[in-house]
Amino acid sequence: MPTRPSQNDPRRVAAWERRRRQVGLKIHKLRLDRGFTLEQLAMLSGVSRNVLMDLEHGRRGILHERLFDIAKALGVTAVELIDGIR
Repeated sequence: MPTRPSQNDPRRVAAWERRRRQVGLKIHKLRLDRGFTLEQLAMLSGVSRNVLMDLEHGRRGILHERLFDIAKALGVTAVELIDGIR
């Protein structure tokens, strides 16, 4: 099994990039809807500002534990953050 993205099938890599962007956009929208800055969400969730910024821009994935922390801070479930993502 390949361990680096460059070793994966390009379609699979593209699909994961799309999913990361979609989840990041949901987090970004919910953060703005609640009037939180990146710093405020970082404090509430325990996830660093830089990680949140990278998430919102789709530049990184995240452990499911952190996804639950972010969801709780935003007042939603983790399922709501990934619902509809294909």
